[in-house]
Amino acid sequence: MIYAHSLDGRPREEWETLEAHARRVAAAARLRSAPFGAGDLAETLGLLHDLGKAKPGFQRKLDGEVNDTSHSGEGARALWSGAGCPLAAAIAGHHGRLPDPDRLRARIDAAEAIPLPDWCDLPDLRWPARLAEDRGLGPYRLQFLVRMLYGALCDADDRETAAFYAGAPDRAPGEVTEAMRAAFDAHMAGMGGEGAVNDLRRRVLSHARDVASEAPGLFTLTVPTGGGKTLTSLGFGLDHALAHGLRRLIYVIPYTSIIEQTADVFRRVLGADAVLEHHSNADWDGEDEAEAEQRRVSGASWDVPVVVTTAVQFFESLHAARKKRCRKLPSLARSVIVLDEAQTMPLPLLRPCLAALRELMEGYGASVVLSTATQPALTKAGGFLADEALEGAREIAPEPAALFAALKRVEVRDVGPMDDAALADRLRGADQALCVVDNRMQARALFDAVRDADGAAHLSTLMVPAHRRSVLAEVRARLKAEAPVRLVSTSLIEAGVDVDFPVVLRAAAGIDSVAQAAGRCNREGRLDRGLVEVFRSEHPSPPAVEQFAAIGRAVLGEGHEDPIGEAAVASYFRRLWDAYGAEALDAVELNGVRGLLAAIALTPGACPYEQVEAAFRVIPGGERTVIVLDGPWGVGSDTLEAARFGSAGSVAKLVQPHAVNVPWAMWSSLWEAGQIAWWAPERFEEQFAVLGQNDLYDAQAGLSGDGEAGGVT
Repeated sequence: MIYAHSLDGRPREEWETLEAHARRVAAAARLRSAPFGAGDLAETLGLLHDLGKAKPGFQRKLDGEVNDTSHSGEGARALWSGAGCPLAAAIAGHHGRLPDPDRLRARIDAAEAIPLPDWCDLPDLRWPARLAEDRGLGPYRLQFLVRMLYGALCDADDRETAAFYAGAPDRAPGEVTEAMRAAFDAHMAGMGGEGAVNDLRRRVLSHARDVASEAPGLFTLTVPTGGGKTLTSLGFGLDHALAHGLRRLIYVIPYTSIIEQTADVFRRVLGADAVLEHHSNADWDGEDEAEAEQRRVSGASWDVPVVVTTAVQFFESLHAARKKRCRKLPSLARSVIVLDEAQTMPLPLLRPCLAALRELMEGYGASVVLSTATQPALTKAGGFLADEALEGAREIAPEPAALFAALKRVEVRDVGPMDDAALADRLRGADQALCVVDNRMQARALFDAVRDADGAAHLSTLMVPAHRRSVLAEVRARLKAEAPVRLVSTSLIEAGVDVDFPVVLRAAAGIDSVAQAAGRCNREGRLDRGLVEVFRSEHPSPPAVEQFAAIGRAVLGEGHEDPIGEAAVASYFRRLWDAYGAEALDAVELNGVRGLLAAIALTPGACPYEQVEAAFRVIPGGERTVIVLDGPWGVGSDTLEAARFGSAGSVAKLVQPHAVNVPWAMWSSLWEAGQIAWWAPERFEEQFAVLGQNDLYDAQAGLSGDGEAGGVT
């Protein structure tokens, strides 16, 4: 008898045979791939993935012999010479990552040729016809499919293995239900609220729910800030999923800093069990895949009804090679994907992002909703001429132009140059004001200049989640009480943070950024007009921000009746696409080829998955996570020490509210200065880094350090 898994101290009769494991994984992988019509391909992967365990050396390993017998190359070799060749990478990498072609070839060459067991009856390999429909898109579609199948195999293997050791079947995946829609209806019925703004929000929601019956595909939700986009998109998503048999709602947010706010809203409506909050902080470096607990965490699979995640997590996973990022991908098929603040997609990677969204819609039955007050005009009609332009968008909101007119609540003024001293004086002279800049260093300097003023507060991505939540709660409380508030923030506050100031100061930027800042001004319409002042900072802007600002100034000079209205935003993006050009919207270089899509097109059936993952970085240079210890916002040293012998997953959950993501340059500076160190490396290797000096984390302003290079947020 050939075995796949042993049980310490238990008789062989209780071990799991290779046949039983292969069949279970094949069935589970087929189930995960059925929504995108690739069940046969996934079943093949499941049957072959552990073929190498039939080697005598591996069987001796199960008996307790210490040896280095591997097992993943043999199944890959069985596929290498036939029609299944592109699938070989999925089997070879099912315990780590999809390999590049040279590393895959080395694995194949080192693998033994093992005859297929009698029970291994492979289905006919039938590739989707759409792979051959467009020769230019064929290589892109193929690598996308292999990554989806790889995710299905890895998730099935991990969870079936965990189920065997637990002695219980894996739980069923969660999907949108009628009960969730009923909970949403009850929540909305209980909200009430008088006034024109609330009446308009109800009209937007009602219209969106009517549109939900339309066929899956591309939608836009163009509503001015304060128009109720979050709950409208949730209502649309639930109705649309139930109308068309879609399985879940994936809500994608640009910044980690506001993910807690949105997830909390959804939990209040649907209940905690229905909602998963998952973002880049959850992907700690280091491998802990062998832990049964970690394998069963729904965050690895996204198989819950509603997932709230970040753009970094979402788009980087779609271009990943690592198992822990790819295993969630099958859950995107036949789902409703809402991109909140869609204009924040990274411009140097915009074309690959759009290609992935198109593939999800065209090949995997997903619907995509671009939700924003500043639609980025991603269609050819809107001036976006790249091949990846989106088509067939249907608007969810009723008459966006009329909505913008009805919700016009601010006056926008260009106040010209203002140095930091003038800005500090302006903040001190206003009882309640918000100042937004694009540079973390300038934000910190401005806050320090007004720190002693009544109600002074600061927000940036260099603050841990628990700290940000506390600041926002205090700011909202003071706004409600009409107490003084002087908030200095980076642009993170523009991505859906629900605050309402009478005065907003915004550093010169693109029209979309100015409009988003204006969304934090007179949000509830309590004033006849709020005031938004656009100023030119004394600090030099990074080239990209300066380009956005220059185009923004040109649009302001066009004389639009509403300088942040729908017409002005459309003009801004037309000018932006003309200024950028298609090449700059896919700007990474791979193997000497300019553009990720061009590089993939040159490697049909042999995608360099690891290089694609390394090249596709939403945040250039990447970020690393630092845990803050003690003080008002850190995790207690004693509490952390008590978790030393727990699982990596439990430690990650414990420290997440007390951890901050820092740019790589800043990380390097802190490391070289000896200001961070690995925690418990003998147990978790280089997975958890802690800040060694408490005085580097300011109780009001967050982390400080060198190496930010301006720190654009």
